[in-house]
Amino acid sequence: MLATLRAIWQADGAFPSGSIAFSYGIEGALALQPDLGSEAFAALVQTILRQRWASYDRIALLRAFRARDDLDAIAAIDREVEASTLVETLRTGSRRHGASFLASHARLGDPRAGRLREAVRSGRCLGHIAVMQGAVWSATLPDASLAQLTSGYAVASSMITAAVRLGAIGALPGQALLRDCLPLIAELAADETSELTELSSFLPFLEIASARHARSEVRLFAN
Repeated sequence: MLATLRAIWQADGAFPSGSIAFSYGIEGALALQPDLGSEAFAALVQTILRQRWASYDRIALLRAFRARDDLDAIAAIDREVEASTLVETLRTGSRRHGASFLASHARLGDPRAGRLREAVRSGRCLGHIAVMQGAVWSATLPDASLAQLTSGYAVASSMITAAVRLGAIGALPGQALLRDCLPLIAELAADETSELTELSSFLPFLEIASARHARSEVRLFAN
């Protein structure tokens, strides 16, 4: 029961992890298609979960979770995420998000977060959010399955919250969409992932939108 409560605490949008500053590319996508309807937006969120979170962020998180205290292994995963994230705003956004996540946990007295924060400051690690989540949660959550569900929920909730703040969707329809994402997150998290599974992401529309968003004169979110 305590492990489940800890997972809920981590997935709660009120936890100061830095996610409030990031739209996961949603702001850029809505700027390209401002008249995106509710059905198309729901499809976009589910596509991001399938083709980015499940095959990329989730894999990085799982690798870091399995690495636990091995800083060399965590640093290697971090460098792979850095090298394979082509869009600058997504790279820097991921690192800034990870830094906020580590700062909050370190200030709450988490020793592993404190060590990781020092590793990022020294340049040994880069601090990408999915990697830092996996490393920290391996000490606070009992298994990787719960960590995956926590991550998937947090990503879906953050995207929908961003869309609500941008006025693209109402709060209640947003909650209906989040509810409808839960079975998909559970399905994707149940997928068997071996140590040899590679990071894979294919969302060209979102990457183009994020690249254009970086040059926008007015924006609410960092990415």
